Amino acid sequence: MNSIVVIPARIGSTRFPRKVLYPICGKPLIQWVYEGAKKSQIAEKIYIATDSEEVKRQAELFGAEVILTPSELPSGTDRVYYAIRELDVQYIINLQGDEPLITGEVLDKIFNALFEGNCDIATPYYTTNSREEAENVNRVKIVSDINDYALYFSRSLIPFYREPTTNQTFKIHIGVYGFTKESLKKFVLLPQSFLEKTEKLEQLRALENGLKIKLVEVDYRPCPVDTPEDIEEVKKRLKSQIGQNLP
Repeated sequence: MNSIVVIPARIGSTRFPRKVLYPICGKPLIQWVYEGAKKSQIAEKIYIATDSEEVKRQAELFGAEVILTPSELPSGTDRVYYAIRELDVQYIINLQGDEPLITGEVLDKIFNALFEGNCDIATPYYTTNSREEAENVNRVKIVSDINDYALYFSRSLIPFYREPTTNQTFKIHIGVYGFTKESLKKFVLLPQSFLEKTEKLEQLRALENGLKIKLVEVDYRPCPVDTPEDIEEVKKRLKSQIGQNLP
């Protein structure tokens, strides 16, 4: 195998326990994520990495390959590394288990950035001209160099437009990450960094330690399920994209 996607699926989410099994339009959330990942033209395998026998049983019902991991792993990235540590694989995408609208095109753009070989990590973003959206602390903003390598990620409004202008553009991060096996191992072995703990953004650990993060612009607006209140928006977008006859 050369390129795989791993979906970490912890059952004990703090804000929304058992969300990966929550039914949305007739399928558990994790199935929507898995089926989106299956649309990648590049990924050779899709794995679900979970600490739950219940998630494993449900995932196997819809045909997923599952790797059981310890429950005490500190993050989804650690869960992904645990799952792949003994696999003969070169490129890995960490796709969170709460991204039901993910597309194969997004994943393939990440893989292609990794294939170019000029980065340790690749991750997508979209642009917005909405200052209101950019001011939301749950929208992580990015500033980059002229070649679209990340300089910084922040919950704060960056860049700060000192002069008033109507043409304000912001890069909004999408929390999907592509690694090489080597860079993933290096990342999980690094201690948490100051900026990571300050902003609560683990990608800052990579930047503080000199890892190169390539940014990939995509035509995709994520709709992650963080709380029960997010479910209705997901249903609305699924019905818009797939058909109003969804339950």
